[in-house]
Amino acid sequence: MPKLWQKDYDLDALMEQFTVGQDYVIDQNLVVADALASMAHMRTIARIGLLTEQECADLQKGLCEVITLRRDHDFPIQRSDEDCHTAIENYLVRQYGDCGKKIHSGRSRNDQVQVALRLWMRDFGLKLCRQALAFADELFSFAKRYAFVPMPGRTHMQVAMPSSVGLWAASYGEAILDESALLLDLGKLLDQCPLGAAASYGVPLGLDRAYTASLLGFSKVQNNVLYAVSSRGMFESMLLDHCEYLANTISKLAQDLMLFSLPELGYFSLPRELCTGSSIMPQKKNPDGLELARSRAAVVAGDAQTIKMIIRSLPSGYNRDYQDTKPPLFEGATTTWMLLSIMEKMVGGLVVHPERLEEGCVPALYATDAVFDKVAEGETFRDAYKEVGLHLETVVEPKDKIALLKKRTSQGTTGNLGLDADQDRAALMEKEVEEKMETIASAYARLSGLDGVETTLS
Repeated sequence: MPKLWQKDYDLDALMEQFTVGQDYVIDQNLVVADALASMAHMRTIARIGLLTEQECADLQKGLCEVITLRRDHDFPIQRSDEDCHTAIENYLVRQYGDCGKKIHSGRSRNDQVQVALRLWMRDFGLKLCRQALAFADELFSFAKRYAFVPMPGRTHMQVAMPSSVGLWAASYGEAILDESALLLDLGKLLDQCPLGAAASYGVPLGLDRAYTASLLGFSKVQNNVLYAVSSRGMFESMLLDHCEYLANTISKLAQDLMLFSLPELGYFSLPRELCTGSSIMPQKKNPDGLELARSRAAVVAGDAQTIKMIIRSLPSGYNRDYQDTKPPLFEGATTTWMLLSIMEKMVGGLVVHPERLEEGCVPALYATDAVFDKVAEGETFRDAYKEVGLHLETVVEPKDKIALLKKRTSQGTTGNLGLDADQDRAALMEKEVEEKMETIASAYARLSGLDGVETTLS
């Protein structure tokens, strides 16, 4: 079948390989999104008389077939197709004739890929937020179970002040919660429709872009047609920036877990089913998942930076450079998804050893408490600090370490973690995500007549 841009010559084979790259493979991610966007575009151009009722019915049937085939992993895209957009149009022409040649009226592959990516990113961002919130909830539940298990607090990796397993776990939970909030906010930017911008300058057909946007469940149109096309890569890099925040937090958590599960410390034991072995040393249970969590966080960061480097000096309007933002987008997004999934399992299966944690609470850990005991008796802080510092041998472990943890009652400290408030906030965010996903799912169902349409189906 011909390319969408076919002229009176054949493209050099090496140039085809060079320009297409892996786009035809990567575009499996966008088949469903493109089919949905094509349904909306079809209805929009039918409104201005470019399609008959029968042609619309045939195209609707064909696009539903494309979605069903993709769900069954049975919609091939060849290098000669270049991308999913050509593959879908060629399918429609094969199955339903000339009406398949009409569906592209009023759009370019530029706004076509933009809206498919936007649909994918909008849905993925919400699903990633939901996944992140589930991980945060796992951390908060873990923090509640071990709220008053004493744990050495550290600064500069040295013993510092009394802490608890609850405080440690909740610190990561709140980080993930804030990063989830950023994803929710980003969703408002992703929720604007670029379709109808064509090749950056619109078309003289009087398209009702607001109607198209509403069919796809977008809250608004991305207004300026030149910006709608030139913004490609910007939203992708924003999404990966937010992925990077999550990945960085997970990397830090992975580092903590590796340190705290060292035999020399023994605070935690990792789930053995999440550890690998050595090809030569039979005793080894290696934390490969945690090590890869650190390196995969770097992969996500690199993907985010790659996109920004590609778009940073491009002139306005479409440029083929944008094509190379696809691989890092999908790599960074799916890597972040895997990071959240594996770390939720890791925390869920973590075994805590309270006795080893208490052993780690050596007398030096309570030096600062000794200073504040003297301050409470009327000494100045600086004098008390000096006195304790010069006589560290006088600092002793408290008889009741848990009571000392509960004594810290300021907001967010070991005796007042605020976990109920954290979980309430997470529940509100989860509700917001579910409501947005239901709105989008309803729009897809009305548009396609199919249930359970997923644009992020891989």
